[in-house]
Amino acid sequence: MLLSISLILLVGMSMGWICRKLRLPGLVGMLVTGIVLGPFALDLLDPDILNISADLRKIALIIILTRAGLGLDVSGLKKLGRPALLMCFVPATFELIGVLALAPRLLGLTMLESAILGTVLAAVSPAVVVPRMVRLMDEGYGVKEGIPQLVLAGASVDDVYVIVLFSTFTGMMQGEGISVLRFVNIPVSIVFGIAIGLLAGFLLAAFFKKARIRDTSKVLIVLSVSFLLAAIEDSLKTPITFSALIAILFIGIGLQKKSGQTAQRLSEKYGKLWVAAEVFLFVLVGATLNIRYFGRVGIPAVILILGALLFRMLGVFLCLAKTPLKKKEKLFAMIAYTPKATVQAAIGGIPLALGFACGDTVLTVAVLAIVITAPLGAFAIDWSYKKLLHANKN
Repeated sequence: MLLSISLILLVGMSMGWICRKLRLPGLVGMLVTGIVLGPFALDLLDPDILNISADLRKIALIIILTRAGLGLDVSGLKKLGRPALLMCFVPATFELIGVLALAPRLLGLTMLESAILGTVLAAVSPAVVVPRMVRLMDEGYGVKEGIPQLVLAGASVDDVYVIVLFSTFTGMMQGEGISVLRFVNIPVSIVFGIAIGLLAGFLLAAFFKKARIRDTSKVLIVLSVSFLLAAIEDSLKTPITFSALIAILFIGIGLQKKSGQTAQRLSEKYGKLWVAAEVFLFVLVGATLNIRYFGRVGIPAVILILGALLFRMLGVFLCLAKTPLKKKEKLFAMIAYTPKATVQAAIGGIPLALGFACGDTVLTVAVLAIVITAPLGAFAIDWSYKKLLHANKN
Protein backbone atom coordinates (compact mmCIF):
# COMPACT_ATOMS: atom_id res chain seq x y z
CA MET A 1 0.00 0.00 0.00
CA LEU A 2 2.89 2.37 0.71
CA LEU A 3 4.03 2.05 -2.91
CA SER A 4 0.50 2.87 -4.09
CA ILE A 5 0.32 5.96 -1.87
CA SER A 6 3.72 7.07 -3.18
CA LEU A 7 2.63 6.62 -6.80
CA ILE A 8 -0.68 8.42 -6.22
CA LEU A 9 1.01 11.45 -4.67
CA LEU A 10 4.13 11.71 -6.84
CA VAL A 11 2.58 10.91 -10.21
CA GLY A 12 -0.70 12.66 -9.41
CA MET A 13 0.97 15.90 -8.32
CA SER A 14 3.39 15.78 -11.28
CA MET A 15 0.60 15.28 -13.80
CA GLY A 16 -1.44 18.01 -12.14
CA TRP A 17 1.52 20.38 -12.38
CA ILE A 18 2.06 19.53 -16.07
CA CYS A 19 -1.61 20.17 -16.85
CA ARG A 20 -1.56 23.53 -15.07
CA LYS A 21 1.51 24.51 -17.11
CA LEU A 22 -0.50 23.63 -20.23
CA ARG A 23 -3.32 25.86 -18.89
CA LEU A 24 -5.53 22.84 -18.17
CA PRO A 25 -7.12 22.08 -14.78
CA GLY A 26 -4.80 20.06 -12.57
CA LEU A 27 -7.56 17.52 -11.94
CA VAL A 28 -7.28 16.38 -15.58
CA GLY A 29 -3.77 15.13 -14.89
CA MET A 30 -4.91 13.49 -11.67
CA LEU A 31 -7.80 11.71 -13.41
CA VAL A 32 -5.44 10.49 -16.13
CA THR A 33 -3.03 9.29 -13.42
CA GLY A 34 -5.81 7.23 -11.84
CA ILE A 35 -6.86 5.73 -15.15
CA VAL A 36 -3.27 4.76 -16.06
CA LEU A 37 -2.30 3.42 -12.63
CA GLY A 38 -5.68 1.79 -12.01
CA PRO A 39 -6.84 -1.81 -12.43
CA PHE A 40 -8.06 -1.28 -16.00
CA ALA A 41 -4.66 -0.14 -17.34
CA LEU A 42 -1.26 -0.74 -15.67
CA ASP A 43 -2.82 -2.13 -12.46
CA LEU A 44 -0.13 -0.67 -10.19
CA LEU A 45 -2.39 0.24 -7.27
CA ASP A 46 -2.71 -2.09 -4.30
CA PRO A 47 -6.20 -3.72 -4.13
CA ASP A 48 -6.30 -2.77 -0.42
CA ILE A 49 -6.21 0.95 -1.24
CA LEU A 50 -8.84 0.47 -3.94
CA ASN A 51 -11.05 -1.30 -1.39
CA ILE A 52 -11.03 1.81 0.82
CA SER A 53 -11.15 4.19 -2.15
CA ALA A 54 -14.72 5.30 -1.36
CA ASP A 55 -13.77 6.18 2.21
CA LEU A 56 -10.67 8.11 1.09
CA ARG A 57 -12.72 10.06 -1.45
CA LYS A 58 -15.27 10.88 1.25
CA ILE A 59 -12.52 12.16 3.56
CA ALA A 60 -11.30 14.46 0.77
CA LEU A 61 -14.85 15.71 0.20
CA ILE A 62 -15.27 16.36 3.94
CA ILE A 63 -12.08 18.43 3.98
CA ILE A 64 -13.12 20.71 1.12
CA LEU A 65 -16.72 21.08 2.36
CA THR A 66 -15.51 22.13 5.82
CA ARG A 67 -13.12 24.63 4.29
CA ALA A 68 -15.97 25.97 2.15
CA GLY A 69 -18.14 26.44 5.24
CA LEU A 70 -15.34 28.23 7.09
CA GLY A 71 -15.07 30.79 4.29
CA LEU A 72 -18.69 30.99 3.10
CA ASP A 73 -20.18 34.49 3.19
CA VAL A 74 -23.93 33.89 3.44
CA SER A 75 -24.81 37.58 3.07
CA GLY A 76 -24.55 37.42 -0.73
CA LEU A 77 -26.60 34.23 -0.75
CA LYS A 78 -29.38 35.86 1.30
CA LYS A 79 -29.75 38.59 -1.34
CA LEU A 80 -30.83 36.01 -3.94
CA GLY A 81 -33.42 34.38 -1.65
CA ARG A 82 -35.86 32.13 -3.53
CA PRO A 83 -33.56 31.44 -6.53
CA ALA A 84 -30.96 30.02 -4.13
CA LEU A 85 -33.53 27.48 -2.93
CA LEU A 86 -34.62 26.64 -6.49
CA MET A 87 -31.02 25.97 -7.53
CA CYS A 88 -30.97 23.03 -5.10
CA PHE A 89 -33.68 21.12 -6.99
CA VAL A 90 -34.72 22.61 -10.34
CA PRO A 91 -31.53 22.05 -12.44
CA ALA A 92 -31.30 18.39 -11.38
CA THR A 93 -35.00 17.90 -12.13
CA PHE A 94 -34.57 19.42 -15.60
CA GLU A 95 -31.60 17.17 -16.31
CA LEU A 96 -33.64 14.14 -15.22
CA ILE A 97 -36.43 15.22 -17.59
CA GLY A 98 -33.86 15.55 -20.37
CA VAL A 99 -32.63 11.99 -19.81
CA LEU A 100 -36.21 10.70 -19.72
CA ALA A 101 -36.81 12.37 -23.08
CA LEU A 102 -33.59 11.22 -24.76
CA ALA A 103 -32.51 7.87 -23.27
CA PRO A 104 -35.39 5.70 -24.63
CA ARG A 105 -34.69 6.98 -28.15
CA LEU A 106 -30.89 6.99 -28.05
CA LEU A 107 -30.14 3.97 -25.86
CA GLY A 108 -33.36 1.94 -26.03
CA LEU A 109 -34.01 2.07 -22.27
CA THR A 110 -37.43 1.86 -20.63
CA MET A 111 -38.76 4.90 -18.81
CA LEU A 112 -37.90 3.45 -15.38
CA GLU A 113 -34.39 2.52 -16.56
CA SER A 114 -34.05 6.03 -18.00
CA ALA A 115 -35.12 7.48 -14.63
CA ILE A 116 -32.38 5.50 -12.88
CA LEU A 117 -29.82 6.71 -15.43
CA GLY A 118 -31.15 10.26 -15.07
CA THR A 119 -30.67 10.30 -11.31
CA VAL A 120 -27.12 8.98 -11.68
CA LEU A 121 -26.29 11.75 -14.16
CA ALA A 122 -28.24 14.58 -12.51
CA ALA A 123 -25.89 15.22 -9.57
CA VAL A 124 -23.33 18.00 -9.87
CA SER A 125 -19.91 17.17 -8.43
CA PRO A 126 -18.98 18.98 -5.20
CA ALA A 127 -15.45 17.60 -5.63
CA VAL A 128 -15.01 19.64 -8.82
CA VAL A 129 -17.24 22.61 -8.03
CA VAL A 130 -16.60 23.33 -4.33
CA PRO A 131 -12.81 23.92 -4.48
CA ARG A 132 -13.31 26.28 -7.40
CA MET A 133 -16.02 28.24 -5.61
CA VAL A 134 -13.74 28.44 -2.56
CA ARG A 135 -11.03 29.93 -4.76
CA LEU A 136 -13.49 32.45 -6.20
CA MET A 137 -14.44 33.49 -2.67
CA ASP A 138 -10.76 33.79 -1.73
CA GLU A 139 -10.10 35.98 -4.78
CA GLY A 140 -13.33 37.98 -4.39
CA TYR A 141 -14.94 37.14 -7.75
CA GLY A 142 -18.75 37.35 -7.68
CA VAL A 143 -18.84 37.27 -3.87
CA LYS A 144 -20.86 40.49 -3.48
CA GLU A 145 -23.46 39.12 -5.90
CA GLY A 146 -23.51 35.77 -4.05
CA ILE A 147 -22.58 33.66 -7.08
CA PRO A 148 -19.95 31.29 -5.65
CA GLN A 149 -22.03 30.94 -2.47
CA LEU A 150 -25.09 30.12 -4.57
CA VAL A 151 -23.31 27.44 -6.62
CA LEU A 152 -21.54 25.99 -3.58
CA ALA A 153 -24.68 25.65 -1.47
CA GLY A 154 -26.77 24.38 -4.37
CA ALA A 155 -24.20 21.74 -5.29
CA SER A 156 -24.24 20.41 -1.72
CA VAL A 157 -28.05 20.05 -1.53
CA ASP A 158 -28.37 18.88 -5.15
CA ASP A 159 -26.66 15.58 -4.30
CA VAL A 160 -29.02 14.82 -1.40
CA TYR A 161 -32.04 15.33 -3.66
CA VAL A 162 -30.66 13.19 -6.49
CA ILE A 163 -29.53 10.30 -4.27
CA VAL A 164 -32.99 10.08 -2.67
CA LEU A 165 -34.57 9.93 -6.13
CA PHE A 166 -32.02 7.28 -7.18
CA SER A 167 -32.93 5.13 -4.14
CA THR A 168 -36.62 5.52 -4.96
CA PHE A 169 -36.28 4.47 -8.60
CA THR A 170 -33.99 1.52 -7.85
CA GLY A 171 -36.51 0.43 -5.20
CA MET A 172 -39.28 0.58 -7.81
CA MET A 173 -37.16 -1.52 -10.17
CA GLN A 174 -36.89 -4.12 -7.39
CA GLY A 175 -40.67 -4.07 -6.91
CA GLU A 176 -40.75 -2.00 -3.71
CA GLY A 177 -43.02 0.71 -5.10
CA ILE A 178 -42.91 4.42 -4.31
CA SER A 179 -42.11 5.38 -0.72
CA VAL A 180 -43.63 8.70 0.39
CA LEU A 181 -41.23 8.78 3.33
CA ARG A 182 -38.25 8.91 0.97
CA PHE A 183 -39.56 12.10 -0.59
CA VAL A 184 -40.43 13.56 2.83
CA ASN A 185 -36.85 12.76 3.84
CA ILE A 186 -35.44 15.20 1.25
CA PRO A 187 -36.36 18.47 3.04
CA VAL A 188 -36.17 16.85 6.48
CA SER A 189 -32.60 15.57 5.97
CA ILE A 190 -31.53 18.97 4.69
CA VAL A 191 -33.07 20.85 7.65
CA PHE A 192 -31.68 18.35 10.15
CA GLY A 193 -28.27 18.58 8.48
CA ILE A 194 -28.25 22.37 8.77
CA ALA A 195 -29.40 22.27 12.40
CA ILE A 196 -26.90 19.59 13.46
CA GLY A 197 -24.05 21.32 11.64
CA LEU A 198 -24.76 24.74 13.13
CA LEU A 199 -25.14 23.27 16.63
CA ALA A 200 -21.83 21.41 16.29
CA GLY A 201 -20.15 24.55 14.96
CA PHE A 202 -21.44 26.69 17.83
CA LEU A 203 -20.38 24.12 20.43
CA LEU A 204 -16.92 23.76 18.90
CA ALA A 205 -16.52 27.54 18.80
CA ALA A 206 -17.41 27.76 22.51
CA PHE A 207 -15.02 24.92 23.34
CA PHE A 208 -12.15 26.45 21.35
CA LYS A 209 -12.72 29.78 23.10
CA LYS A 210 -12.20 28.19 26.52
CA ALA A 211 -9.59 25.56 25.67
CA ARG A 212 -6.09 26.79 24.91
CA ILE A 213 -5.07 24.34 22.19
CA ARG A 214 -3.14 24.69 18.95
CA ASP A 215 -4.94 25.23 15.66
CA THR A 216 -3.65 21.87 14.41
CA SER A 217 -5.42 20.17 17.31
CA LYS A 218 -8.58 22.13 16.51
CA VAL A 219 -8.46 20.87 12.92
CA LEU A 220 -8.16 17.28 14.16
CA ILE A 221 -11.15 17.77 16.47
CA VAL A 222 -13.30 19.28 13.68
CA LEU A 223 -12.27 16.46 11.33
CA SER A 224 -13.14 13.85 13.97
CA VAL A 225 -16.59 15.36 14.51
CA SER A 226 -17.14 15.45 10.73
CA PHE A 227 -16.11 11.80 10.37
CA LEU A 228 -18.43 10.88 13.25
CA LEU A 229 -21.40 12.59 11.56
CA ALA A 230 -20.66 10.80 8.27
CA ALA A 231 -20.42 7.46 10.08
CA ILE A 232 -23.71 8.07 11.93
CA GLU A 233 -25.50 8.89 8.67
CA ASP A 234 -24.17 5.70 7.06
CA SER A 235 -25.29 3.58 10.03
CA LEU A 236 -28.82 5.00 10.28
CA LYS A 237 -31.51 2.61 9.05
CA THR A 238 -34.46 4.87 9.90
CA PRO A 239 -36.75 6.25 7.17
CA ILE A 240 -35.92 9.82 8.27
CA THR A 241 -32.23 10.72 8.36
CA PHE A 242 -30.01 13.78 8.06
CA SER A 243 -27.48 14.87 5.44
CA ALA A 244 -23.98 14.56 6.89
CA LEU A 245 -22.38 16.50 4.03
CA ILE A 246 -24.69 19.47 4.61
CA ALA A 247 -24.05 19.21 8.37
CA ILE A 248 -20.29 19.26 7.71
CA LEU A 249 -20.64 22.36 5.52
CA PHE A 250 -22.60 24.11 8.29
CA ILE A 251 -20.07 23.18 10.98
CA GLY A 252 -17.74 25.59 9.19
CA ILE A 253 -20.46 28.22 8.90
CA GLY A 254 -21.28 27.89 12.61
CA LEU A 255 -17.63 28.25 13.58
CA GLN A 256 -17.30 31.29 11.34
CA LYS A 257 -20.35 32.99 12.85
CA LYS A 258 -19.23 32.49 16.45
CA SER A 259 -15.46 32.89 16.03
CA GLY A 260 -14.39 34.54 12.78
CA GLN A 261 -10.68 34.70 13.57
CA THR A 262 -10.52 31.02 14.53
CA ALA A 263 -12.44 30.09 11.37
CA GLN A 264 -10.00 32.05 9.22
CA ARG A 265 -6.97 30.30 10.75
CA LEU A 266 -8.60 26.89 10.44
CA SER A 267 -9.50 27.63 6.82
CA GLU A 268 -5.81 28.15 6.07
CA LYS A 269 -4.98 24.82 7.74
CA TYR A 270 -7.69 23.05 5.75
CA GLY A 271 -6.32 24.65 2.58
CA LYS A 272 -3.01 22.89 3.22
CA LEU A 273 -4.78 19.58 3.89
CA TRP A 274 -6.62 19.95 0.58
CA VAL A 275 -3.33 19.84 -1.36
CA ALA A 276 -2.97 16.13 -0.55
CA ALA A 277 -6.69 15.35 -0.35
CA GLU A 278 -7.31 16.68 -3.86
CA VAL A 279 -4.69 14.34 -5.32
CA PHE A 280 -6.18 11.29 -3.61
CA LEU A 281 -9.72 12.26 -4.57
CA PHE A 282 -9.23 12.64 -8.31
CA VAL A 283 -6.62 9.90 -8.76
CA LEU A 284 -8.93 7.41 -7.04
CA VAL A 285 -11.92 8.61 -9.07
CA GLY A 286 -9.82 8.05 -12.19
CA ALA A 287 -8.92 4.55 -10.97
CA THR A 288 -12.63 3.61 -10.98
CA LEU A 289 -13.00 4.46 -14.68
CA ASN A 290 -12.95 1.50 -17.07
CA ILE A 291 -12.11 3.03 -20.44
CA ARG A 292 -13.00 -0.24 -22.18
CA TYR A 293 -16.67 0.61 -21.62
CA PHE A 294 -16.54 3.69 -23.81
CA GLY A 295 -16.92 1.90 -27.12
CA ARG A 296 -20.05 0.07 -26.00
CA VAL A 297 -22.40 3.04 -26.09
CA GLY A 298 -20.47 5.40 -28.38
CA ILE A 299 -21.89 8.54 -29.92
CA PRO A 300 -25.50 8.13 -28.66
CA ALA A 301 -24.25 8.30 -25.05
CA VAL A 302 -22.24 11.44 -25.78
CA ILE A 303 -25.32 13.05 -27.37
CA LEU A 304 -27.40 12.03 -24.33
CA ILE A 305 -24.91 13.55 -21.86
CA LEU A 306 -24.60 16.82 -23.77
CA GLY A 307 -28.36 17.02 -24.33
CA ALA A 308 -29.07 16.43 -20.63
CA LEU A 309 -26.58 19.19 -19.76
CA LEU A 310 -28.51 21.61 -21.95
CA PHE A 311 -31.66 20.77 -20.00
CA ARG A 312 -29.71 21.34 -16.77
CA MET A 313 -28.41 24.71 -17.93
CA LEU A 314 -31.95 25.71 -18.90
CA GLY A 315 -33.03 24.85 -15.35
CA VAL A 316 -30.29 27.10 -13.92
CA PHE A 317 -31.31 29.92 -16.27
CA LEU A 318 -34.95 29.69 -15.17
CA CYS A 319 -33.92 29.72 -11.49
CA LEU A 320 -32.02 32.97 -12.03
CA ALA A 321 -34.41 34.55 -14.56
CA LYS A 322 -35.81 37.28 -12.29
CA THR A 323 -32.73 38.02 -10.24
CA PRO A 324 -30.55 41.14 -10.40
CA LEU A 325 -27.68 39.07 -11.80
CA LYS A 326 -26.26 40.14 -15.15
CA LYS A 327 -26.30 37.89 -18.22
CA LYS A 328 -22.60 37.08 -17.82
CA GLU A 329 -23.11 36.10 -14.20
CA LYS A 330 -26.05 33.86 -15.09
CA LEU A 331 -23.95 32.24 -17.82
CA PHE A 332 -21.19 31.51 -15.33
CA ALA A 333 -23.66 29.86 -12.93
CA MET A 334 -24.92 27.70 -15.82
CA ILE A 335 -21.35 26.63 -16.64
CA ALA A 336 -20.41 26.01 -13.01
CA TYR A 337 -23.32 23.60 -12.56
CA THR A 338 -22.18 21.11 -15.22
CA PRO A 339 -19.25 19.00 -13.87
CA LYS A 340 -19.87 15.39 -12.83
CA ALA A 341 -17.51 13.12 -10.87
CA THR A 342 -17.98 12.04 -7.28
CA VAL A 343 -21.63 10.92 -7.15
CA GLN A 344 -21.42 9.24 -10.56
CA ALA A 345 -18.35 7.29 -9.40
CA ALA A 346 -20.12 6.36 -6.14
CA ILE A 347 -23.49 5.16 -7.44
CA GLY A 348 -22.92 4.49 -11.15
CA GLY A 349 -22.12 0.82 -10.55
CA ILE A 350 -25.03 0.07 -8.20
CA PRO A 351 -27.61 -0.86 -10.90
CA LEU A 352 -25.11 -3.36 -12.35
CA ALA A 353 -24.40 -4.79 -8.88
CA LEU A 354 -28.17 -5.20 -8.35
CA GLY A 355 -28.41 -7.20 -11.58
CA PHE A 356 -30.50 -4.67 -13.55
CA ALA A 357 -30.53 -5.17 -17.32
CA CYS A 358 -29.59 -1.51 -17.75
CA GLY A 359 -26.69 -1.78 -15.28
CA ASP A 360 -23.90 -1.97 -17.83
CA THR A 361 -25.32 0.96 -19.79
CA VAL A 362 -25.81 3.10 -16.66
CA LEU A 363 -22.24 2.48 -15.51
CA THR A 364 -20.81 3.18 -18.96
CA VAL A 365 -22.71 6.46 -19.38
CA ALA A 366 -21.78 7.51 -15.82
CA VAL A 367 -18.10 6.89 -16.54
CA LEU A 368 -18.32 8.73 -19.84
CA ALA A 369 -20.05 11.67 -18.12
CA ILE A 370 -17.15 11.95 -15.68
CA VAL A 371 -14.56 11.83 -18.44
CA ILE A 372 -16.37 14.49 -20.50
CA THR A 373 -17.76 16.90 -17.92
CA ALA A 374 -15.22 16.86 -15.07
CA PRO A 375 -12.27 18.20 -17.07
CA LEU A 376 -14.35 20.33 -19.46
CA GLY A 377 -16.47 21.80 -16.65
CA ALA A 378 -13.41 22.54 -14.53
CA PHE A 379 -11.62 24.08 -17.50
CA ALA A 380 -14.67 26.22 -18.38
CA ILE A 381 -14.94 27.50 -14.78
CA ASP A 382 -11.21 28.27 -14.55
CA TRP A 383 -11.17 29.97 -17.96
CA SER A 384 -14.36 32.01 -17.63
CA TYR A 385 -14.68 33.31 -14.07
CA LYS A 386 -12.38 36.32 -14.54
CA LYS A 387 -14.19 37.19 -17.76
CA LEU A 388 -17.76 36.76 -16.53
CA LEU A 389 -17.63 37.82 -12.88
CA HIS A 390 -16.82 41.09 -11.17
CA ALA A 391 -13.92 41.13 -8.71
CA ASN A 392 -14.98 42.57 -5.36
CA LYS A 393 -11.88 44.11 -3.84
CA ASN A 394 -11.66 44.25 -0.07
